[in-house]
Amino acid sequence: MYTISKNKVRLHMKKHGISTQKQLAEQLGISKNQLSMLLSPNFNPIKSNALKLCEILDVNFEEIIESEQMELSLEGTDNLIDSNIDEEINVSSFEGNEFVDIRDIKANKNYSVVELFAGAGGLALGLEQAGFKSRGLVEFDKYACQTLRKNRPHWNVIEKDIIDVVEEGIKNFVNVPIGELDLLSGGYPCQAFSYAGKKMGLSDARGTMFYYYAQVLKQLLPKMFLAENVRGLVNHDNGRTLALMLKVFSDIGYTVKWKVLRALDYDVAQKRERIVLVGIRNDLVEKNEANYFFPQPYGYELTLKDILKNVPESEGAKYPESKKRVLDLVPPGGYWRDLPDDIAKEYMGKSYYSGGGRTGMARRLSWDEPSLTLTCSPAQKQTERCHPDETRPFTVREYARIQSFPDSWNFDCSTNNAYKQIGNAVPVNMAKAIGLSIINTLNQLT
Repeated sequence: MYTISKNKVRLHMKKHGISTQKQLAEQLGISKNQLSMLLSPNFNPIKSNALKLCEILDVNFEEIIESEQMELSLEGTDNLIDSNIDEEINVSSFEGNEFVDIRDIKANKNYSVVELFAGAGGLALGLEQAGFKSRGLVEFDKYACQTLRKNRPHWNVIEKDIIDVVEEGIKNFVNVPIGELDLLSGGYPCQAFSYAGKKMGLSDARGTMFYYYAQVLKQLLPKMFLAENVRGLVNHDNGRTLALMLKVFSDIGYTVKWKVLRALDYDVAQKRERIVLVGIRNDLVEKNEANYFFPQPYGYELTLKDILKNVPESEGAKYPESKKRVLDLVPPGGYWRDLPDDIAKEYMGKSYYSGGGRTGMARRLSWDEPSLTLTCSPAQKQTERCHPDETRPFTVREYARIQSFPDSWNFDCSTNNAYKQIGNAVPVNMAKAIGLSIINTLNQLT
């Protein structure tokens, strides 16, 4: 396969006094996006624009291309890439409905993991507790990187944009031979895709974070992968977004299952749900007759009184006095319907007449229930989670407890940023349960 070398193109641009891709695109008579596609590692350069590029730069075609050959020191990989996946993806046929009790599972060895979109480390910490050893964590947010480094100084924290990591090659940041990594993990943001031509392939997802996750998957070809996302992905764009993801993962060469899991089922006192996608590389499925089962729910549910005992003191947001006066009137477990009607109307404004439950407004939690899903800001009107006894939001350390972070996990940032980091995280205990279910499969692979 031939690809156009960006480095070689830059050298020839410099010779001709072309300093930016925008200028080059203008000389080619194409848009900057079209030029980016031309320079993409997935683009076949035997096209008219590529020949015009040679003309502009006054070079022969061979001077700006490089031959790329992927070598795999793996047995039984003839069927690694299955290009005959049906165009129409039946999402429900990929849903996993088998579970395994993971509470007695132990790793046979220290399994390796590389994580993308690592955030404050909820997923990484849970996987570490399950038995994984981190080989690298990619995260762009500098404050999240500070948190990761403060808590795990030995971790290889790669503070870079995922786009740059993909363009430079993940192998320049983590020392793992292709095919040898045990697990690639990460939670990429859910974004809409382009369905130009309805190709249902990786190029349809170009420009999204999923695209770059899939590119790293192709670069590393790990034994298994884990991707997690918001529950809404299931129905996003009438299910077509999830269908495309499943198609891409299958095309790269993985047997994939997905399931919506409840954090409440895995030692987390929170009504948070996430979609989890797990894949096993096809050659390993065939060689070992391997299968993956999701973690079986523990059979009990925690409440706030189970987890918010002896919480260390910490900073916390405060309600404005006007909001505090309103929330003082709401009993534990109550919300705006428990307010006097005139106060509810004034507090809610137009939302009072908009219909629907809106149970998050003026909401005070109860000790006898789990928390609602934590958000990145603890004091917004639409998503209030008031402390059961005191009229205030949960503190940073209470927030962290609800996400099952240990008290020793420090957030090296401002209070507002700490709320954001914690709210965006995968609950640690949930991540551990998923990690153990993956280890159950890895223990069977040879």
